[in-house]
Amino acid sequence: MDHLRPADVAEVLALTRAAGDADGAYPLSEHVMLHLRHGGDAPAVHLLARDGDELVGYAHVDTTDAVEGASAELCVHPLHRRRGLGRALVLGAIEAAEERDPSGRLRLWAHGDHPSANALALSLGFVRARVLWQMRRSLYAPVPAPELPDGVALRPFRPGEDDEAWLALNAKAFADHPDQGRWTAADLQVRLAEQWFDPGGFLLAERTSDGALLGFHWTKVHGASRPGHSHSHDDGHDHDPIGEVYVLGVDPAAQGLGLGTALTLAGLRHLRADGLDQVMLYVEETNPTAIGLYTRLGFARWSTDVSFRR
Repeated sequence: MDHLRPADVAEVLALTRAAGDADGAYPLSEHVMLHLRHGGDAPAVHLLARDGDELVGYAHVDTTDAVEGASAELCVHPLHRRRGLGRALVLGAIEAAEERDPSGRLRLWAHGDHPSANALALSLGFVRARVLWQMRRSLYAPVPAPELPDGVALRPFRPGEDDEAWLALNAKAFADHPDQGRWTAADLQVRLAEQWFDPGGFLLAERTSDGALLGFHWTKVHGASRPGHSHSHDDGHDHDPIGEVYVLGVDPAAQGLGLGTALTLAGLRHLRADGLDQVMLYVEETNPTAIGLYTRLGFARWSTDVSFRR
């Protein structure tokens, strides 16, 4: 299936909530969830496993990356596991990838790094290729005031005015990142249109002499209707709202000025002022500089996401 009907989307979202609540880790990435709510990208493949009329398994195969190859994410309902559904979905994803790429390349994400997901991937010839840490920090602990370099000021993002300059900075800051650095205007717009978006939590560091953007900290709130308002749950999970260091970037030419630390602290203070008591972030296991920064600022490893490669 290359496009989902609204009824299919509702079933998939209910399935992912059940799987996430059972596993303690949401089974699909934000990228997949954003496109799911719009029926999915036309080049994507949606694999649905049913037991009668009940949706019991789902896999999303993204075939849009000609450089890295296709990627897949999947989940199986907790009450229908150990019946071979996960293996069947992965085999279906491999077949979908081979139809578009004769080499059969496929990246398979396991959110939460569960032993059963590792065993399944390795048994089908995948190898561990990329590891993301989720780190967390209490906002009850002290958050020092940020110390900005001379000639640098912070201000909120201005939708429609800062889009182009921010995309250029994001591309420079994440030139070697496999996902983030390739964001387009469309990728930005779909996130600016999300209910959780709050320009006040999207902080830009600019040089006061010419207005050039030097860095940014985009924060996000999970489990709240809008940051700064009553934190009503809107994601189907029974959990308290939690903040996120969503994207943090610094222009390579501005490295060494302490902007990474200052921007991180400014974002944490914004989230704490919004009434949140905990914050999370994702970081590559192979980025010791970022891990060191976050560790010094009170973060600790919470969980792990793994990408397997075939």
